[in-house]
Amino acid sequence: MSHTPHELKEDFPEFEARISELKKEDHHFRRLADEYHIINREIHRIEIGDEHVSQFDEESFRKTRMRLKDELYAMLKS
Repeated sequence: MSHTPHELKEDFPEFEARISELKKEDHHFRRLADEYHIINREIHRIEIGDEHVSQFDEESFRKTRMRLKDELYAMLKS
């Protein structure tokens, strides 16, 4: 298990400029990116032991993060 936050710009360095551009210009992308950031930070807090949740909730957070990341990646590629 990794204790490193999965920030969008770190996971997709080739899209760093595009991420910044879309956050400024596309309300839907910005909303998804903000939601991704919030859930990503929650998962990180769970990983480092600052938050304690059930295994079911942690798995749900991870699935949501993966869904958001997939959707954001599709938007970055288009």
